[in-house]
Amino acid sequence: MRHTLPIAPQFYVTAPQPCPYLEGRMERKLFTALQGETATKLNNSLSGQGFRRSQNVLYRPSCADCAACMSARINVADFSPSKGQRRTIKRNAGLARRATSPWATEEQYDLFRTYLDSRHANGGMADMDVFEFAAMIEETPIRSRVIEYHDKQTRELIGVCLTDVLEDGVSMVYSFYSPDRPRDGLGNYIILDHIEIARSAGLPYVYLGYWVPGSPKMGYKAKFSGLEVYMGGAWQKMRNPDDFSPDQHPLNTVPIAEQVANIALPDLSPTRR
Repeated sequence: MRHTLPIAPQFYVTAPQPCPYLEGRMERKLFTALQGETATKLNNSLSGQGFRRSQNVLYRPSCADCAACMSARINVADFSPSKGQRRTIKRNAGLARRATSPWATEEQYDLFRTYLDSRHANGGMADMDVFEFAAMIEETPIRSRVIEYHDKQTRELIGVCLTDVLEDGVSMVYSFYSPDRPRDGLGNYIILDHIEIARSAGLPYVYLGYWVPGSPKMGYKAKFSGLEVYMGGAWQKMRNPDDFSPDQHPLNTVPIAEQVANIALPDLSPTRR
């Protein structure tokens, strides 16, 4: 009789490259592959420890002398919309939500290109072609959905979010939307709608990606009540955002070997049939 021992995931570190959030800094990521029948278990576990998914990879910032990036999520039970957020919901009442399987379309890519050219022309995705876009949407080993937002009257595609369904919430992997409606607050609206999606499904959290103090492009996340950030190995309620500092210091970070040793892995033994 042959017995197969479960293989623990292997973790790697990327080479340093310019930080997309804080000017003049270098970023580095800790990552592992996400594949096979253990993908869902691993994704659920590591998402709860500050990791994010990109196609078949789970990653977390692991910079040499900066610990500014913090994974953020909204505790749905603690969320209460502000007056401005209620106005955003009202302004977008003319949109209809449609959830589909993770399958890329030309209409999505056209909106994606328009969004990038308007908002992130110099970003890391600026040169992404239609095949790379399709890979971003379709290469997922876990339960994922594409949430589309259409104008109810014109049926025009206005916004899209690639969303993972976790055991304890929904994770907004990547969203993009029409830049032609700047007053509608579409980015905030998509988050607000995902809070409603999670609430309707009985899921406690909406995972937003990373919040970075000192980064203007990330400041909007701190405006959501019920926000929690992952720091010091645990989720903590967001206090005053001004109390967080993006100061650079080598003692702010834990050595790579210690980081990996402190990752709690689920039981990845093969499921018996």
